[in-house]
Amino acid sequence: MTERNSWNYRNPCLTMHQPWASLLVYGIKRIEGRSWPAPIRGRLWIHAASKVPDEATVKAMEEFYREIYAVDGIYDLKFPENYPVSRLLGCVQVVGCSKREELACWKEVSEGVRLEALTDFCWLCEQPQKLLVPFEMRGNQGVYDLERKIYEAAVRGLAPVESPLPIKFPLPNPRNPFSLKPGSIFTRFPESKATEMEKSSALSSAIAGAQAAATQFSKKDQSSHNDAIQNRNIINAKRIGQFESKSWENNKSPAGNFNKGSNRGTQLFVKQGQSSYSEHDGRISSHNQLPRAGSNQHLRPPSKIFTDAMRGLRLS
Repeated sequence: MTERNSWNYRNPCLTMHQPWASLLVYGIKRIEGRSWPAPIRGRLWIHAASKVPDEATVKAMEEFYREIYAVDGIYDLKFPENYPVSRLLGCVQVVGCSKREELACWKEVSEGVRLEALTDFCWLCEQPQKLLVPFEMRGNQGVYDLERKIYEAAVRGLAPVESPLPIKFPLPNPRNPFSLKPGSIFTRFPESKATEMEKSSALSSAIAGAQAAATQFSKKDQSSHNDAIQNRNIINAKRIGQFESKSWENNKSPAGNFNKGSNRGTQLFVKQGQSSYSEHDGRISSHNQLPRAGSNQHLRPPSKIFTDAMRGLRLS
């Protein structure tokens, strides 16, 4: 089971504050910093939150990127003319995730990219695309799925973005899209060692300004992520409850089995107070065995693991 399947996203989207949202979609920002690791790989839609950025924050972030691009010899940056809010802006490709200390000394990428390592977890982003006409919409907490009608309209309005300095993050295992994950850089690239980069006073000041600008949202980011996990757990637990209840009722009928051709297992993982739901096509989970079609094996009432999970969600 891959990480993507474990979260079961179809068209994942992330709501971000401005100016970070536009800077990412315009290809200026390559690293999306979070207090939690990236749960997906592939296309991630970017939505701008409703808060209008203040001039000081915009100035601090633009100065930060001027300085770190100058380290790589890029001096002519074209920033967005405006930073719209409550809009779907475009998308990027999330190709990996690393810890801050790994990215900060990864010699396979440029110094400017390493200087973007300012948070616990760094989502590595490539191939930005922007919407020619940003869509007005409401956002949500954490990573969430776009509504189908919004996705179908948005995917037709994308245009490629010319980044100031395009980047291609090397995967430890090109055949495994999830191989670039926390801990993998030091394992696959052992030559990467923590080295202190000499910083000018202007660069140090720009980094401090960027960190101060981001601090105002850091606690809210973690809280929103926790709320999103809790909401998804509740939904998934309800789905499992409906599945088990329906299966129990079906088993009491004369047929006493599943429809032929149906062989989908459900599995509820409960660990340290969190649960997640997954479905496995073509095989049954060993944690919660379900009878094969035509079997005389009787289903038991809803499982204890499900009951305990629901009890924990009600008490949380």
